[in-house]
Amino acid sequence: MTAAEPAHPRRRAPRTGDGEDEERRQPARRAGSGPRAGVRSAASAMRSAAEQLAQLLGRPPDSVSSLKPSQDGWVAQVEVVELERIPDTTSVMASYKVVLDEDGELISYERTRRYTRGMIDRPT
Repeated sequence: MTAAEPAHPRRRAPRTGDGEDEERRQPARRAGSGPRAGVRSAASAMRSAAEQLAQLLGRPPDSVSSLKPSQDGWVAQVEVVELERIPDTTSVMASYKVVLDEDGELISYERTRRYTRGMIDRPT
């Protein structure tokens, strides 16, 4: 294996014989990025999303409520306490959508919802 090949190659469609199809299917790489380590598990993607969002917001995450693989990496919903109140059920929470690339680096985040901790989701 050469330095330019990933440690775990992606599955490829069967060859057609001309070699051109395979070149077109290769994902574009960032210049100088070399082999990608990538996020190998859902647990490491969850930790990465929570840690990076905490660094940006200056608040620790309360939980990761969802995590889904995407075509380019991972998408997580991270719950954060935005305003602590007494009693705890009245604390203001926020849900953030966090997008990670396949290396586990945060690409974007956005607050998608604010609610009180004691609020229950009801089916619509």
